[in-house]
Amino acid sequence: MPIYTYKCQKCGETFDFLIMKKSEEPTCPKCGAVKVEKQLTAPASIRMGNSSQKGTTCCGRSARCDLPPCSSGGICER
Repeated sequence: MPIYTYKCQKCGETFDFLIMKKSEEPTCPKCGAVKVEKQLTAPASIRMGNSSQKGTTCCGRSARCDLPPCSSGGICER
């Protein structure tokens, strides 16, 4: 069952809609309008296992940080 993103042409609300049946038409959850436009979205990716490396912090150091996150904006604060 695919999930599509729509944008209401009446109020501008962007929402996700799960298609359960082919005959189902999405309606805006904010204003109830049926004039909605399907949006182009990137497909989701699935990663198996833990995506972070073991023994490293968010900035890549092996020592544990006292106050995570130890970096913001790509700059280490240690």
